[in-house]
Amino acid sequence: MDIGRRTALETSAWAVGTPGPIGSAPLRRIRREIPEPGPQDLLVQVSVCGVCRTDLHLAEGDLPPRAPQRVPGHEVVGRVLAAGSSVRGFAIGDRVGAAWLACTCGTCRYCRADRENLCPDSRYLGWDLDGGYAGHLLVDARYAYPLPGDRPDEEAAPLLCAGIIGYRALQRAELPQGGRLGVYGFGASAHLTAQLALARGATVHVLTRSAEAQRLALDLGAVSAGPADAAPPEPLDAAILFAPVGDLVPVALAALDRGGTLAVAGIHLSDIPALDYDRELFQERTLRSVTANTRADGRDYLAEVAGLPLRVQVNRYPMDRADQALADLAADRVTGVAVLTIGQ
Repeated sequence: MDIGRRTALETSAWAVGTPGPIGSAPLRRIRREIPEPGPQDLLVQVSVCGVCRTDLHLAEGDLPPRAPQRVPGHEVVGRVLAAGSSVRGFAIGDRVGAAWLACTCGTCRYCRADRENLCPDSRYLGWDLDGGYAGHLLVDARYAYPLPGDRPDEEAAPLLCAGIIGYRALQRAELPQGGRLGVYGFGASAHLTAQLALARGATVHVLTRSAEAQRLALDLGAVSAGPADAAPPEPLDAAILFAPVGDLVPVALAALDRGGTLAVAGIHLSDIPALDYDRELFQERTLRSVTANTRADGRDYLAEVAGLPLRVQVNRYPMDRADQALADLAADRVTGVAVLTIGQ
């Protein structure tokens, strides 16, 4: 299929119409022309796209879409159909991954300091650019990841955001070797990050309201699993807040031992209540946010988990049930990760 003909063909996609509560059906099924790759682009035929809570924030308007009819999705696995003239390192037919970070300026002080996740001109797949809830998409090859074929597409897709962001959150939490980690919320990212921490020798305590998620946490090797607002059985050296619930920030801070760090992993968080300095921040406890990721984070994470028996708890949805996948995510009916199976 040559490029001249490709632009006349269409692909099916889901797009955000009018953002609002998921019950108002903000996602709409649309058809669009298959785009033509620019010099640095890969045209990817999508096989699988992970369903992330960020997609839910986009659909419901917590993250206002950057353009009308924006196509969500940033945990994409597919095959290269065509490549631009300047692309290096990818060939037609290669399996490729596309993630949240889609573009940076490359010249600002953050990019020059290897902190490209803070680039003021950064752009994101499924927010600034159309994402993977579609049969085809364009990806800047410089921000794509080559994927070896030893993990099924459905298991590889969640690694590209849930995994990478959890990896950065774990780094930001500065968990010491053999330390005690608290994980608040136990969805897609948390259940992958907990396994990485366990593989590094940590003791993991999970705090989440879902009884099913608590059972999964224990099955994966957590020492304890209890309600999100409960105290863990021992003080924590570090904690990661995955649940987008600001009320849990003081709870998690209070659970930290002296010198501990809480990393907040979400892109959106409900309001944080007033903090009690003496109880929650004194004794050099630290509160940190996590903002996107660098490409180095992605490469390092994928390399580290390549040799681990990582268990990815997958809930599969066909392409025509993307709206149901988001509704289930909103209602906490997904344990592990949700993925859309789109094509081969």
